[in-house]
Amino acid sequence: MTAPQTKRTTLPERPQGEVDVPRTLTVRNTVEDQLFVAGFRSVGLLVLLIVSAIGVFLGSQSVPTLQHYGLDFFTEFRWLPSQDIIGIAAVVVGTIQVALVALLIAVPLSVLTALFITDWAPARWRTSLVRLVDLMAAVPGIVFGLWVLFTVQPHATVVAHWLSKHFGWFPLFHVRTDVDFPIWNQAPGYPSYAGSAFIAAIAVAMMIFPMATSVMREVFSEAPAGEKEAALALGATRWSMVRTVVLPFGRSGIVGGTMLALGRALGETISVVLVISQAFEIKPYVLESGTATISSLIASSFKEATPAQLSALLTAGFVLFCMTLLVNSLAAVIVSRSRGSEVTEL
Repeated sequence: MTAPQTKRTTLPERPQGEVDVPRTLTVRNTVEDQLFVAGFRSVGLLVLLIVSAIGVFLGSQSVPTLQHYGLDFFTEFRWLPSQDIIGIAAVVVGTIQVALVALLIAVPLSVLTALFITDWAPARWRTSLVRLVDLMAAVPGIVFGLWVLFTVQPHATVVAHWLSKHFGWFPLFHVRTDVDFPIWNQAPGYPSYAGSAFIAAIAVAMMIFPMATSVMREVFSEAPAGEKEAALALGATRWSMVRTVVLPFGRSGIVGGTMLALGRALGETISVVLVISQAFEIKPYVLESGTATISSLIASSFKEATPAQLSALLTAGFVLFCMTLLVNSLAAVIVSRSRGSEVTEL
C-alpha cells in the first residue's frame, strides 16, 4: 500500500510595496437612534442648565447678606430679625440631626423590605408589594406630617420618654426639662418630648423609605442567580445566601439608596413644619422638644419676610442647595467605585 499523500496549502504572497491598512468601520445610525441620542443630550443639558441657574440665582441673592453679616451668619444660632441678629448655625445642626435620625430609621427598614421582596416573598406577591412601595412615594408630605402629628406622636413621646429615662446618660437621649408624667386630655403623651427632632425624623423617614427601598430592590434583583443557586445547593440557608451573595453584590445599591435618601431628607419641608416646635438652639438632644431646619425656616418665614430677611432666607437656601449637591456628588462617586470593585471581583 502506498502512503497517503499530504496536501500543502500555500498562502498567496503579498505584492511588493503593499502595506496593510486598517479598515475603517462606519456606524450608520437610523433616524430613531439619532433622535434618541439628541433627545437625551438635550434633556441632560437642560437639567444641567436648570441646576446651574438655581445655583447662580441663590448665590447672587446671598451677596447682600454675606456682605452685611460676614462669617457671623454661619456661626450665629439665633434668628432675631427685629434685633438684626441672624444666623443659621442652629438650623444647619437641626437639619443634619433630623436627616441622620431619619436615615437610622428608614435605611434598615428599606434593606429588610427590599430583601424580603427579592428573596423571601412568594412570586405572586412581589408585583403587589412593589406597587405598594412605589405608591408610598406618591403620598404628599402633608399627609405624612398630619399622620405623625395626630397619630404617631402620642405613642412616639412615650418611647422617647422611656429612652430618656433608661439611657439618659447618653447625650442624644438626654432631656433637660423632663416632665415625668403623661398628659392625655388636651396634649396626649409627654409634652417635653413633642415636636422634637426625633418626631420630625419619623415623618421624614416615611417619605424617604420608598425611594431607598426602590433603589436597593432594583440592585438586589440583579444579583447573579447562578451564585445564589450554587450557595443554596451547597447547603447554605437562605439568610446565609443573602449575606454572602446578595448583600456584597448590592453594596452599591445600599450606598446609593442611602445617599439619595439623605439628599431628600435634607430638603424635606412641609412634614417637618407640621411636626416640630421651632426653636433656634444648638443642642445634641434629639428627643427634647424644639428644633429647626433650613427648609422649615424658609417655609415659615418666607411670607412675612422683608427684603433683607428674604436675602437671608435665600442664603440659607443656598447653603442647603450646596449641602444637597455635595451629598449627591459623593453618592455618585461612592456608587461608581463600588461598581468598579464589583466588576474587578467578578
